[in-house]
Amino acid sequence: MSIALQDRFVRDLPELAVRWQAEPAPEPRLLALNTVLAEDLGLDADWLRGPGLGVLLGTAVPDGAAPAAQAYAGHQFGGFVPRLGDGRALLLGELTDTAGRVRDLHLKGSGRTPFARGGDGLAAVGPMLREYVISEAMHALGVPTTRALAVVATGRPVYRETELPGAVLARVAASHLRVGTFQYAASTGDRALLTRLADHAIARHHPGATDAEHRYVALFDAVIAAQAQLVARWMLVGFVHGVMNTDNMTISGETIDYGPCAFMEAYDPETVYSSIDSWGRYAYGNQPSITLWNLARFAEALLPLFDEDLDEAIKLAEASLHAFQGHYDRAWATGMADKLGLPDVPRDVVSGLATEALTQLQQSQVDFTSFFRRLSRAARGDAEPVRGEFIDLAAFDDWLTRWRALEPAPDLMDRVNPVYIPRNHLVEEALTAANGGELGPFQALMDAVGSPFEERAGLDRYAEPGRKEFTASFRTFCGT
Repeated sequence: MSIALQDRFVRDLPELAVRWQAEPAPEPRLLALNTVLAEDLGLDADWLRGPGLGVLLGTAVPDGAAPAAQAYAGHQFGGFVPRLGDGRALLLGELTDTAGRVRDLHLKGSGRTPFARGGDGLAAVGPMLREYVISEAMHALGVPTTRALAVVATGRPVYRETELPGAVLARVAASHLRVGTFQYAASTGDRALLTRLADHAIARHHPGATDAEHRYVALFDAVIAAQAQLVARWMLVGFVHGVMNTDNMTISGETIDYGPCAFMEAYDPETVYSSIDSWGRYAYGNQPSITLWNLARFAEALLPLFDEDLDEAIKLAEASLHAFQGHYDRAWATGMADKLGLPDVPRDVVSGLATEALTQLQQSQVDFTSFFRRLSRAARGDAEPVRGEFIDLAAFDDWLTRWRALEPAPDLMDRVNPVYIPRNHLVEEALTAANGGELGPFQALMDAVGSPFEERAGLDRYAEPGRKEFTASFRTFCGT
């Protein structure tokens, strides 16, 4: 068994790639392997556990592969940084999965690159397992996302506040093209490079734009639609990305870079978990507007391709950006209609009911995930579990009566409202144990979140929010 990797990105866009080699791993040990994903990729799990382990670390380079650190720029918390890039990551290459789709195989924590900017280029076990569990939970929830293939301990210590065990994450993505990739290309002033990048993105992700009258506007429109759908799904499951910089927004519409991310528990649009988001720029409720802001930055990078006349290019960009809100509203309303079991009820009625419910959730500090699952029991006639969460019972009972009159479908609700999400206290518990060499809690958590809609005996603790004292002080970190 071997692995066939292509070097399409490096060949098509050499100006955006620096060929590089992963650092050695003195004592490699496989911590987690996604056997289902490996099968989908046409890879033999036993080979990956043995001779293929070096590929998962980047220390064994398959024939034909050209590992490279990718260049990109980005707005980080609103400030533009013209040169970021893969400071601790490598694109090993592209492979074609069993469904015929091209996928990137990418490493994180494989060592310093020319983009490291003073960092050590390494990653610790905890943050890599965090990305593994949360990205796979997102996949199970039906949210477009990069996937985790494996986490391999390196046997090398990583120094943060304390000494931590090091690890490398191998992940799979539709691609690693970002808004920041286009910002970097645009900043060079090389229009030919920008054009090649846009053509590469169209061929890889949005081929429908190829024959459009304005192909680059059509590319922009496709990314707008994909991102509107994505952020709506984030909002519907209570996901808080935490670091929505433009270098963390993909052209494919997949969620990427699970750093200081977390799932909201008590509903509050101002929820922030990231330790570096002191002003709440990327709070849960701000995510749609930040997505639009990032897309405006994407438009700025693409202006030279929209039209030779700058004023006309800006008009085209603005017209496209105006469509974002409609895309988002439709995606959110459709998803919320399913969550409330009301797929055939007019959207304005659903949106009104949803807004009322969310207001009451915030007032009573009700857990977002549990509410919708318990609501399906109310649709079956047992309303007490959900009623017991609310302070203003009269107001909630009035809402409940109007909702029930619309004859909600509880089976549909149970298909879209999860029982299990990666609860923050359980993630921290699993990562703390893994740092000490114990993987049992991580594996148990993976088992729960891997089938999020199926309620199972013995998993009650995985369905319950953390203690309020824990949640009030909980903060996440980017891992660097």
